[in-house]
Amino acid sequence: MPSVSGLHLPLNSPGKRKRMKMIPNDIITGKNNGKSIPPDDLQAFISGYVNGSIDDATMTDLLKAIFYHGMTHEEIYALVNIMLHSGKQMNFDDIDEYVCDKHSIGGVGDKTSLVIAPLLASAGLYLPMMAGRSLGHTGGTLDKLETIPGFNADIPIIEFQQLVKSNGCGIMAQTSEICPADGKIYALRDVTGTVASVPLIVGSIMSKKIAEGIQGLVLDIKVGSGAFLPTLEKAAELAEMLKNVGEYFDVTTDLIYTNMDQPLGKFSGMWCEVQESIECLQGKGPEDTMAVCLKLASKLMIQSGKAKDEFDSNAILNELIEDGSAYEKFEEIVTAQGGDLSAADNKPVYTMDIFAERSGIIQSMDTTQIGWGLVDMGCGRKHKDDILDSTAGLECHRKIGDEVQAGEKLFTCFCNNKDKLKSGKEKIANAISVGAEPVELSLFYN
Repeated sequence: MPSVSGLHLPLNSPGKRKRMKMIPNDIITGKNNGKSIPPDDLQAFISGYVNGSIDDATMTDLLKAIFYHGMTHEEIYALVNIMLHSGKQMNFDDIDEYVCDKHSIGGVGDKTSLVIAPLLASAGLYLPMMAGRSLGHTGGTLDKLETIPGFNADIPIIEFQQLVKSNGCGIMAQTSEICPADGKIYALRDVTGTVASVPLIVGSIMSKKIAEGIQGLVLDIKVGSGAFLPTLEKAAELAEMLKNVGEYFDVTTDLIYTNMDQPLGKFSGMWCEVQESIECLQGKGPEDTMAVCLKLASKLMIQSGKAKDEFDSNAILNELIEDGSAYEKFEEIVTAQGGDLSAADNKPVYTMDIFAERSGIIQSMDTTQIGWGLVDMGCGRKHKDDILDSTAGLECHRKIGDEVQAGEKLFTCFCNNKDKLKSGKEKIANAISVGAEPVELSLFYN
């Protein structure tokens, strides 16, 4: 693995050379004035935050400085390396098969990890997937999985490695063993308005992915009204930096740009997304969800040599869905991590429908606002300690480009708290535009 000058040692290493003391306010002021942060100073700052000598307020000031002024490529490489070496890393050198992962950059209704992990594991690939929780207006894979009674994602790294070796894949939370610097910063970003920063997104994603000990990675780059970076130009800036970091750390990295101008699939939320994932693995999933899952999975199938092209990959993976292997692998993973699908009882107490106010064609959706409506209902967090509602979510009855009649049902919203449901419904109802012009929406960007 390459090293960045001054960053080959873990945080708080006694072997660091003596140097002038880093002054946090000077670093923040320098970044606000457009200066680069020296690697040693960046490491000292992050180390101080991890060990508690630098508080949340001071770290927030640095995050905001980075948010507004960015980082150079060298600073980003340094940031990834610092986060990576703040904890342990996985090792799968004793596995002959391809070790890989996928990651989606935000999104509403994005349950692709729940489909792709067991699907590719059933094809013989190994996926040590480290997933996240809700961030901003987007849902978290772990939050969804934890609606399954008993499911445990907080697994020590040694046990998780064995679980992956035995089952072909596993989905774990970021524990204090892995990239603890990122773990603490990630939680702070969510509540300080610094989520949509390219350097911070890159540092967070790639440090965790590299720590998984993977050979290959496919990244689902969301573009549109529900993405953290809504324009293709901004998304491409992020994507290329992610790819550069992957290659810098010897991880083969592919990019797929997908449309997030509307929620993916039919359901968005908590348990309802697990149910839709099961339907996908049983060959009954929505067309758009399946198309994105197969496109992403094909990149890893081709990287691994399991398939020669996308057509070949689709044939192999569809066969694994049809013969039941993919869903069987999902059940195997859930059981191995303590989950009991038969015990899931996540029926919501309250439901409300949203109807079209006029006849016409759905022109657009403000998918970020839909995401915030879901957060209000209990699918995400506005504060670190917020408790989620496993029953919460929405069903999308119509999509962009569909013709609707006045009074026709567009969404059904549901959760266990009447006031939260009303708040979420109001946001979602105001997020849809109906007009007269025909609209065509492409699922992928070239």
